[in-house]
Amino acid sequence: MNEEKQGLLVTNHFYSDPVTWVEKYADYLYRFAVSRLRDEEIAKDLVQDTFLAALQQLARFNGNSSEKTWLAAILKNKIADFYRKQASRGLKEIRQSESEQLEFFDAENGHWNAIYAPQAFGLETDNPLLIKELGNILTGCLKKLPPLWFSVFSMKHMDDSASEKICIELKLTDANFWVIMHRTKLNLRACLQKHWN
Repeated sequence: MNEEKQGLLVTNHFYSDPVTWVEKYADYLYRFAVSRLRDEEIAKDLVQDTFLAALQQLARFNGNSSEKTWLAAILKNKIADFYRKQASRGLKEIRQSESEQLEFFDAENGHWNAIYAPQAFGLETDNPLLIKELGNILTGCLKKLPPLWFSVFSMKHMDDSASEKICIELKLTDANFWVIMHRTKLNLRACLQKHWN
């Protein structure tokens, strides 16, 4: 049962006022998108697409979750679509990153080459300035990842998505997923060690 009542859409006895969405939720959705996409303009576009999609699907929204949760779910789907498109474009960058990682390990025995072996960061956890500096370096390292790697890593470690769900959404095999995760972690570790004094 859908009906208009003083500018509000009444859907299954749930009242929603789309006019207030931007004021209530735009900042939250934008921050969420920027943290996952590395690009402010794309984040703005996807938030706008989210509001448009929500308007188109409003008649099906029955209030089982809050508007904020519902809009965030739509945005997550928009971000996943963006990741899928990026994944299909990133083959050249993946090959370049893979070739850079060949020197990490000894070809004969598979052990770390001494220059690339893991080293302690020496991070004092009670020093907020050092933690902030490390966070900035990590953000820079994440920006250097190929789009597919960034997509997989952020879905797994920022969104807490299940591995199976990521594989389905990005059309990856289980083996591809774990190889990408391994290579991403190697790449991030090398980048952090290079830029962290």
